[in-house]
Amino acid sequence: MAIKIIMLVVFFAVMLGVGFYCRKEAQNVDGFVLGGRKVGPWLTAFAYGTSYFSAVVFVGYAGQFGWKYGLASTWAGIGNAVIGSLLAWIILGKRTRIMSHTLNSSTMPDFFGKRFGSKSLKIGASIITFVFLIPYTASLYNGLSRLFGMAFNIDYTVCVIIMAVLTGIYVIAGGYMATAINDFIQGLVMLGGIVAVIIAVVNGKGGFAAAFAEMAKISDPSVGAEPGAFASIFGPDPIGLLGVVLLTSLGTWGLPQMVQKFYAIKDDDAIKKGTVISTIFALVVAGGCYFLGGFGRLFSDQINISSGGYDSIIPTMLSGLPDILIGIVVILVLSASMSTLSSLVLTSSSTITIDLISEAGKKKMSDKSQVFLMRVLIVVFIAISVIIAIIQYKSNVTFIAQLMGISWGALAGAFLAPFLYSLFWKGTTKAACWVNFIFAVAFMVINFVGNLTGAHIFPVILRSPINAGAFCMLAGFIIVPIVSAFTKRPPSGITELSFSNISRK
Repeated sequence: MAIKIIMLVVFFAVMLGVGFYCRKEAQNVDGFVLGGRKVGPWLTAFAYGTSYFSAVVFVGYAGQFGWKYGLASTWAGIGNAVIGSLLAWIILGKRTRIMSHTLNSSTMPDFFGKRFGSKSLKIGASIITFVFLIPYTASLYNGLSRLFGMAFNIDYTVCVIIMAVLTGIYVIAGGYMATAINDFIQGLVMLGGIVAVIIAVVNGKGGFAAAFAEMAKISDPSVGAEPGAFASIFGPDPIGLLGVVLLTSLGTWGLPQMVQKFYAIKDDDAIKKGTVISTIFALVVAGGCYFLGGFGRLFSDQINISSGGYDSIIPTMLSGLPDILIGIVVILVLSASMSTLSSLVLTSSSTITIDLISEAGKKKMSDKSQVFLMRVLIVVFIAISVIIAIIQYKSNVTFIAQLMGISWGALAGAFLAPFLYSLFWKGTTKAACWVNFIFAVAFMVINFVGNLTGAHIFPVILRSPINAGAFCMLAGFIIVPIVSAFTKRPPSGITELSFSNISRK
């Protein structure tokens, strides 16, 4: 216990120290939100990766999809590395950095507003961002409850409040630069931790060959899985697995907190290096998480899915580890949660300040006022997310749990296609963006209400928030060009300005 407490104290001290060290970098909006647009490849790559992979992935998704698809769930991690990191950096990185710099945009809603010369589009995008980031933020705490209970016997509420307060302090003090440096430190913890945990868990089952052989014997008639299905290359449900790969990999291309990392990176050379670093990070962390979760059924004698839920799988797998490894796991999950939390609250506060409040005011807010307001809103967003998380944990309100499930699908479904087309095609129109925004949000909300009430209007395959989100993302690639073909293009001057520096070194 002493060792685990010392590890936590040192970890928190470093996080706070970095936050106060970076205060001088967070005196204006550009510095507070984007680190002055001069962040290097290592910090940006790790900030991207740690924002991508939170405790939701390590505890929730790895356990749930590992149980459903067996070792084939590793494809989700590979997809995260290849599609969600490698291709995202190659396709989006340079253009996003240059175009956002040309338009002097600091957030994704701000980008839409300036790219199409539309205040209404900017406000609409900011409302979607705010509404659907809050439940996603709250879901970050869920992975901590069982792990902290196992390691420290501390009440979940206390854990959540401590984590939220400490994250809030270093983000408020140092802004984006503090978040990026802490993400780098937290990323190193995640890399080392996941490797150590996998080795320990697999060795506890007799090594990889023995564990794999045991997985090959497992069947589950309830899902039509014959012996060998959970050790096969595509698992018992390849279509369902494909939906998971698409949503968790391609979805990052349309998430505001992910894309914003490209706004801050300093130059083309940093993007090239960051591409390699980010891909390797994702392969180890995401691939490792899902690979670990794939062995979950080996612990089925200790797990009761009907009562404990999928979130109990990974903690159960780890419960037999030595104390020092459990301490590392706790720091790993804290790192994953705090890094993503800091990214989300910074994105939410900057969006509301820059895109809503400042835009709605008759008089333009000063830099100092905007930074102050963002700091206040960070406190507000963290407080809301903590309250939602505690209510969900204490009362098991299924409404909140289901709402969290649609966040990623709604955000990625609404923004992915319009953002991608806006970067590469001059013919994209404001109306096409609006239609896609409305379609994705309406589809996910209707799906959510159907699951809540049982009044379904969609086919069975689309009732899962995962599949529904993947469908919305793919549908956007059809909706945007069709609507753009029949609607008015933005003024040519705005379009030409947006693309004016794309080919420049």
